[in-house]
Amino acid sequence: METLMRPLPRRSSPFRAMLAVALTAGVLATSPTAPAAAENRVTPGNFTGYGFDQCVAPESWKMDRWMAQSPFSAVGIYISGASRGCRTQPNLTPSWISHQLENGWRLLPITLGPQAACHPSFPRYGNDPTISTDRTRNYRKARVQARDEADTAVAAATKLGISKGSTLWYDLEGTDGLLNNTACRESALQFLHKWTKQIHRRGYVSGVYSSAGSGMRILDDARVNRPNAFTMPDAIWIARWDGRANLDACRDQPVCYVRTDGWQPHKRIKQYRGGHQETWGGVTINIDSNYMSLGSGSLRLRGRGLRCGDVPVDRRKYPTLNADYAPAKGVAAAKCLLTKKGLYDGPLDGSFSQEFLAAANAWQRRVGDPVQPRWTKRNWTQALARGREGVVKVGTSKARVKRVQRALMAATNERLAIDGVFLGSSERVMKIWQRRVGLPQTGVVNDRAWELLKAGRRS
Repeated sequence: METLMRPLPRRSSPFRAMLAVALTAGVLATSPTAPAAAENRVTPGNFTGYGFDQCVAPESWKMDRWMAQSPFSAVGIYISGASRGCRTQPNLTPSWISHQLENGWRLLPITLGPQAACHPSFPRYGNDPTISTDRTRNYRKARVQARDEADTAVAAATKLGISKGSTLWYDLEGTDGLLNNTACRESALQFLHKWTKQIHRRGYVSGVYSSAGSGMRILDDARVNRPNAFTMPDAIWIARWDGRANLDACRDQPVCYVRTDGWQPHKRIKQYRGGHQETWGGVTINIDSNYMSLGSGSLRLRGRGLRCGDVPVDRRKYPTLNADYAPAKGVAAAKCLLTKKGLYDGPLDGSFSQEFLAAANAWQRRVGDPVQPRWTKRNWTQALARGREGVVKVGTSKARVKRVQRALMAATNERLAIDGVFLGSSERVMKIWQRRVGLPQTGVVNDRAWELLKAGRRS
């Protein structure tokens, strides 16, 4: 995850609210309620989408630019651990945490403490301990280290204002020694076992990051082959740099390092690309890229959609309407939409009437379009997009997503589910529209995209 500690290329290549937790007898229990005294929301929450991690937390103004322009909605931040490469975090303060959460970021707090004793790059500084391989009392020293490290991580999270119920991630950097050195493997497993138990006791959710071919492999083997020997983390963060933004750790591999039934559904992050530069909004950051589905994933919105009584505006397509082509349900939907704009107060039937045409012309005058004897796709796009704005990107689950989905259908003739959650198909259609109107194909609905949708731009 850190620049100096990439997963071994041969083994690993390349990740609202997550249900807050109640803890009973050390077992994770899901609950939608955050701790009563918490001011910040539980993180990362229910989310499916893109994230990035970078050793030093970026300045808030850079995070603001990336929220508005980049496809990312989650960010990994190193909050504790003597072996982390970024021991100094000048930007990481309680106000930084609160600002990012208020701005919509999902935070992934990371600890990089004692590492596997067989890892050739550790100890990094000389005064940072490695995981003890002392076998006395079944690696008791390793478990004590994990307990203390979990307490340190919780103290750091509490000081920063990261609420109970949030997920705290342990970064165990990958090495082949975890596979072929018994003491190294077993001590690491005991360490992660105790990390999870102590994180649970402190009221947080446990996550573990490691490379697919080493740390993740030994965890998944233990899960399957020794199901009662270790307490497993609640979620995993798999480093597998195959360039594919998905949650798969098996495709094109001779060995399925993390079986498809493990940590499913919505309990995985995949780091699919290692360190590289990306620039969004004029800000360049060196990052790792992640795709994730956590909590319950990004949730579809319930409800009957936009309608006037029994007349729905949600359609499979939004055709141009005129005296020669006026399908009844399409006309009724347009009448409903114009009613909501305050321009029509007649019957919501399928008749292409003079009253309807007058309302359509009133809309055209309102937006500065030529007055025509028809209701056009451009008019549909304009009217469907109008309303409260805000950034929409993969993982966004809000009412404004439905407006984007309707407007994109009118603007592109592509079909979309109008469900209020912006996932793969919505991102794909957004990129189609961006290409047609000459915008960068980011899949992100930002201020400029809203401006063009509200103007009815289709090409």
